[in-house]
Amino acid sequence: MRHLQVLKYIEKISRTGSLRSAAEELNITPSALNRRILGVEAELGVEIFERHPSGLRPNIAGEILLKHIREQIADMERVKSRIADLSGMRAGHINIATTREVVQYFLPALIKQHLADFPAVTFGVNLHERGEAENALLDLSDDIAIVFEPMHLNALQIAYTGTQPVFCIMAASHPLAGRARLKIYDCIRYPLLLPKRPEGIRQLLDATAERIGITLSPALESNSLDLLRLMSQESESLSFSLAINLRPELEKDGLVAVPLDTSGVAAGVLVAGYLRGRTLPVAAARFLETVNKALSTQF
Repeated sequence: MRHLQVLKYIEKISRTGSLRSAAEELNITPSALNRRILGVEAELGVEIFERHPSGLRPNIAGEILLKHIREQIADMERVKSRIADLSGMRAGHINIATTREVVQYFLPALIKQHLADFPAVTFGVNLHERGEAENALLDLSDDIAIVFEPMHLNALQIAYTGTQPVFCIMAASHPLAGRARLKIYDCIRYPLLLPKRPEGIRQLLDATAERIGITLSPALESNSLDLLRLMSQESESLSFSLAINLRPELEKDGLVAVPLDTSGVAAGVLVAGYLRGRTLPVAAARFLETVNKALSTQF
């Protein structure tokens, strides 16, 4: 809606921290954007941004206004989604907060199918570090979250929860490739390629090792799961993956996946949900139902 445009401008500046960057993303000139912000500040009678050489940052008044803006934008998306649903358009915009484990294979396939079924729906997929996805629900930046091992479970209204088995990824020629199942102590004789903390899968691996009195010493740490997997090719290095993150055609990379025994440690949990107490837009609620069905079927 047009009356929300200036509010979206303010929200964009707060995200980028830069008038110029925000203007480029909004496709307007920095001077025009600055005039809009000055107009809002004149109307409110207070400044809403602190101006620094490095950029702009919301002050206390700005934070209060931003909370209102995000609530208004979320409410409008819900209204637009409901109106579109009544008219049969099946339209709306869905913002998803997720983590690396989900975004590689599971989520793209699901979104692709949803876009084919509901072409008027649009998506925003926002990749977060562990614990940050729940915060994106709290400030209404995102509608739904699909995360492994959430850190703020009490903020979530859960639509799906289920455990995720862990697999050890290795070259097809690796000495351990023929095993039906591995223990963590089988793995420590080889170079380990591990996700950085506080990734949920790293927490699970560390806990599994700690249970038998060992500490994992990685040869390489990275927050790129693709890099870790590919580094296992044609080497004795081992990487690790959740079931949801297994490449569908792993053998094309010359790799195999062997289940890792994590018994004795609380199983890692994958959760899909939304902010507790919030009424989701129709489009987001429908997609969350699709996520729940897909996860329940696959795992």
